[in-house]
Amino acid sequence: MPEYSRKKLDLTGQRYGKLTVLGPVENMGGRTAWLCRCDCGRETAVLTRRLRSGHTRSCGCLAAGRAEGLPGLTYVDGTCVEMLAAKTVRRNNTSGVPGVDWLSAKQRWRATICFQGRRRYLGSYARFEDAVKARRRAEKELIEPFLEEFSARDAPVAPGG
Repeated sequence: MPEYSRKKLDLTGQRYGKLTVLGPVENMGGRTAWLCRCDCGRETAVLTRRLRSGHTRSCGCLAAGRAEGLPGLTYVDGTCVEMLAAKTVRRNNTSGVPGVDWLSAKQRWRATICFQGRRRYLGSYARFEDAVKARRRAEKELIEPFLEEFSARDAPVAPGG
């Protein structure tokens, strides 16, 4: 029986959105990745399938530009400062606590927190109160220092100081 070998795909020099492929880099999670230069000048590594499917079209500057274009909202490291500070509960939230929801399949409460573009799983709990404690602890560790740093950085400088 003949052996079949896959021909290695070479994307070097091709453009995908604002990205130009410079060459292959070390695989990411067992998948082929490519070093790309964005039109803004930054370089980033992107998986083949993300390039070819159109899911990744820039180093992130396209999404940042859309976010920064929203009037009255301030984005820092992919996080909307005003939304964090507001601590609003979404309309579809059934627990009344942001980041805490009921997993009916497991009959447990799940606690999560979204921060800087990542959703972090904080655990599942038999008691609602424990899930709320986990969420509050994560807010103290992640969000409160971020908001304090942001407000200190953007505070007006006092005369003579």
